[in-house]
Amino acid sequence: MATQKIILITGVSSGFGRALAQEALAQGHTVVGTVRSVAAKSDFEALKPQAAFGRVLDVTDFDAIDGVVAEIEQNVGAIDVLVNNAGYGHEGVMEESPLAEMRHQFDVNVFGAVAMMKAVLPFMRGRRRGHILNITSMGGYITMPGIAYYCGSKFALEGISETLGKEVASLGVAVTAVAPGSFRTDWAGRSMARTPRSIADYDAIFDPIRQAREEKSGKQLGDPVKAARAMLAAIDAENPPAHLLLGSDALKLVRDKLIAVDASIREWESLTISTDG
Repeated sequence: MATQKIILITGVSSGFGRALAQEALAQGHTVVGTVRSVAAKSDFEALKPQAAFGRVLDVTDFDAIDGVVAEIEQNVGAIDVLVNNAGYGHEGVMEESPLAEMRHQFDVNVFGAVAMMKAVLPFMRGRRRGHILNITSMGGYITMPGIAYYCGSKFALEGISETLGKEVASLGVAVTAVAPGSFRTDWAGRSMARTPRSIADYDAIFDPIRQAREEKSGKQLGDPVKAARAMLAAIDAENPPAHLLLGSDALKLVRDKLIAVDASIREWESLTISTDG
């Protein structure tokens, strides 16, 4: 068995958060999971009394986060691992989607994750050990029509994760950005926020994508339990990766994207270097 750890996971009611919590508990770890209601807290703690501890927290309640983390440190123990899992997907053509929906997407997927990191870092720095996993997405590397706000949030979290990793590496803290492909979670189902269509010009480019996503929901190749086991393997690694893709679809699509970017760089290389003084 891996060294037992106290793992704080945001959003453990469903999806990756739930699968990871259950696998971590099965491996003997202590899990503190954030949920959105008292009922969900009781449900989570029933998974394994004395090892599963729920905390009611909305990650967009930024003023509450520091207090919750300090309380966990005092009453449960030193947080070894933070997993920023809480998040959701917004689907909508950019021109059609109100800015308010972008703000909420970033509040949850980016600002909430950053607030959690800022809350645990003083404790991890003080102990000179710790590991932060940020659940991003292959949408933090690749894009497709209709998820501009979501991809923007995941690109942002990828960049923040990589930068933070360089800032805290010498302080004993590791940061891993975990980018899943398509998995059998609620992401494309009830968890997705969808902006209504309003501009006919986008019908041809976007409607087939929305239809395909809805039809594929629940039938994706990725198994959340296997994703959880992969994340636990990264947590247990002596030198954890800065970036971890999950799923063969993510691997192919991200590799194809990097090849295309390299080809474009080469095509425009002479113009690129023409700007040097």
